[in-house]
Amino acid sequence: MDSHFQAVFETEFSYVCRSLRRCGIADRDVEDLAHDVFLAAHLRFGEFDRARAIKPWLFGIVFRVASHHRRRPGYRREELGSEPLDPSDAAPLADERVEMSQKRALVLEALEALDLDRRAVLIMHDLDELPMREIAESLGVPMFTAYSRLRAARTQFTEAARRIRLRRGER
Repeated sequence: MDSHFQAVFETEFSYVCRSLRRCGIADRDVEDLAHDVFLAAHLRFGEFDRARAIKPWLFGIVFRVASHHRRRPGYRREELGSEPLDPSDAAPLADERVEMSQKRALVLEALEALDLDRRAVLIMHDLDELPMREIAESLGVPMFTAYSRLRAARTQFTEAARRIRLRRGER
């Protein structure tokens, strides 16, 4: 394996896994799909312009792999339970861990309510803080479409989070 690609794999594996989770992939499938992402990235690595940032390029592959996985026969959505999403989270106090876990669960559940196209733009822009030009390029959409998806995603996300909080009896 090319040493530069090996370095990308080692430094960006956790980013790819996190991005797959944000795209609605169940924890049980994340590692396998992360390997699928890196296999596709390795096959296309010669085409990658090393002057560009790697994360938007990888997220474009994550988006396509997640989208393909969700269209597979037998794919089913899982309901998020009340268990913490990451029990190994190392917070100093138990009540802080519970609060962080509840917030994380709220965000993931609200993200799940979004269409994958809109979710991808929201994740890349608001969570990964990537410039819109790179987002549009990696997803292969016009800039106007990317901005439109971001606006719609923010509206849907806010509404989904409000509904979830109401259902939970929160403010």
